[in-house]
Amino acid sequence: MKVLIIDDEPHIRQMMRLTLEASGYGVDEAGTGEDGLTCFGDGRAYDVVVLDQKMPGLDGLETLRRIKERTPEACVLMVTAFASVELAVDAMKLGATDFLRKPMTPEMLRSSVAAAVATGRSLRPQRTAPPAPGTPRVEVLTLNGFQILPSPEAAPVTAGYAFRVRHVADGVEFPVTVAIDPEAVDRVARLTHRRLESGGAFWRVQAERLLSAYVWTEGKGPADGRLTVRDVSREDLDVAARWELD
Repeated sequence: MKVLIIDDEPHIRQMMRLTLEASGYGVDEAGTGEDGLTCFGDGRAYDVVVLDQKMPGLDGLETLRRIKERTPEACVLMVTAFASVELAVDAMKLGATDFLRKPMTPEMLRSSVAAAVATGRSLRPQRTAPPAPGTPRVEVLTLNGFQILPSPEAAPVTAGYAFRVRHVADGVEFPVTVAIDPEAVDRVARLTHRRLESGGAFWRVQAERLLSAYVWTEGKGPADGRLTVRDVSREDLDVAARWELD
């Protein structure tokens, strides 16, 4: 198995290379997006690309876009220390397989690469063109080797919104319930003069966003399987003011 690391920080490349070589992977390195594209070629030599998001010159998202133009089935793991869940969504829309947060543990890197290799095997026969910019919708977001999956329940459970979180490397899933604090509902009602009751689509979006942010920041699910939405951002208050009542 062969991995290409594209990162402008030599010590980060070295840590990744040593980690992956110890697990039996062959590794090539590139220090810029331009050099990474040259090494990548048509992608046939590599099973996985580990790609830094923030680089001088050609940044990670643009490098990702060009890789996917050449080889739509390429498995690319985006890594960054300067990111948000929204940026991860953008990377997924461009075709990233996973989005990893720096600093990462060796185990997290090994698990994510192993999962990407497994994903790549199922995608290799396909050579379809990537979706047109702006059209793809991310159904399942993968962060730090974990996927947040829709709950089988059609409606929110009594105690909150139910989700499943899957560890991609071994397929283990565990449930997470995200509750909505009544004080948060009251605050939105006071500030927007519109009452969006817990149980509607607006609060489900807030619940999923909180869980995504937790997985992104912590690199794991909550130990007790529970989180609570206690506030919303100013931007979300603007959304709430325009939200169609459920």
